[in-house]
Amino acid sequence: MGMTMTEKILAKHAGVDSLSAGDLLVSQVDLVLANDITGPPAIVEFNKIGKPVFDKTKIALVPDHFSPCKDIKSATMCKQLRDFAHQHEIVNYFEVGQMGVEHALLPDKGLVAPGEIVIGADSHTCTYGALNALSTGMGSTDIAAAMASGTSWFKVPSAIKVNLTGKFPKYVSGKDLILTLIGMIGVDGARYQSIEFSGDGIAELTMADRLTICNMAIEAGAKNGIFPVDEKTIEFLAERGVTRPWEAVVADDDAEYSRIIDINLAELKPTVSYPHLPENTHPACESNHIKIDQVIIGSCTNGRFEDLQAAAEILKGKHIADGLRVIIIPATQEIYRKAMHAGLFDIFLDAGCAVSTPTCGPCLGGYMGILAAGERAISTTNRNFRGRMGHVDSEVYLASPYTAAASAIAGYITSAEEVMK
Repeated sequence: MGMTMTEKILAKHAGVDSLSAGDLLVSQVDLVLANDITGPPAIVEFNKIGKPVFDKTKIALVPDHFSPCKDIKSATMCKQLRDFAHQHEIVNYFEVGQMGVEHALLPDKGLVAPGEIVIGADSHTCTYGALNALSTGMGSTDIAAAMASGTSWFKVPSAIKVNLTGKFPKYVSGKDLILTLIGMIGVDGARYQSIEFSGDGIAELTMADRLTICNMAIEAGAKNGIFPVDEKTIEFLAERGVTRPWEAVVADDDAEYSRIIDINLAELKPTVSYPHLPENTHPACESNHIKIDQVIIGSCTNGRFEDLQAAAEILKGKHIADGLRVIIIPATQEIYRKAMHAGLFDIFLDAGCAVSTPTCGPCLGGYMGILAAGERAISTTNRNFRGRMGHVDSEVYLASPYTAAASAIAGYITSAEEVMK
């Protein structure tokens, strides 16, 4: 029996010729990640091991969730991460002024390549599957052990194959695709499985689309999401200075999948996830003018330059609705600089938006946009659980940058097509 992309990466890193779904194994890892929330407990456990880090070039520490620090507690957590990075001479430590939202930052820094294994103490570590890597989130204790040993244990996941065909309609993007998929299979539809994407439709997806899609694989319960390598992948890696040897993986023709899902991109519509689960999806055009109080455009899901371009396309020459708060958060300093020089900030500021330094901020209810009881936000983030962005009686609606920007102009949830008529 052939192997999936995920199985091939695990087999190589575990030093075995073949394996099957359900097998347990110990595997080498290529990069270990932690942030200002998950890093401190990992450091506590690491210190109990009494060993040095396995490789100071293969650990990445990014204080992004509450950074720039919002209070004394967050400052203390960031200091713990900073002190550890300095003590162990961690090469890939990114502080304020150099940092970004971790899952946008690491690919842009060239720290991820095809065929590699990346584990992180953050559930959205699955983002890097867009680059043909096996990337997945783990607990802080697992990360502590990996920082000392360079290895981790895995249960080989079964796989779902998602076959993509066609081309996106205007104002439809990767966010709409992944929200549609989650709506189809549910938040536990891919529980501890790999979602492997294939088909001619992949060529129509930008790298930003693919990163967004893999980022939200966890919202369907998946262990990871993964794409094959194509010319766009190779160009992305070259632009980010990835010169180390890497080897792309391709699923065998006779690889075994638990199910196959066919999606025609041409049939997709701008999609919104209603509270309080990502699976609660509806077409944006059928949202019946749900009034909103706040718009967030950013995060590890949709804070890339292409996402800001999409929002600017809708906002240019227009103004947000009266009484509405719109916060734009570029995901990294380089994205911030690129957007600024491209004139996007002028568009955002002229439209009445606020532009923030890179941070996770409001996505997890940290800061930079907390909701009060009874308030609603439409957001390009990845989760809309009860209380995710503030008060337990607030509501978060998930959408693409196109839809979020259009809703900012209207003052209620709507599609870009409606606003741009």
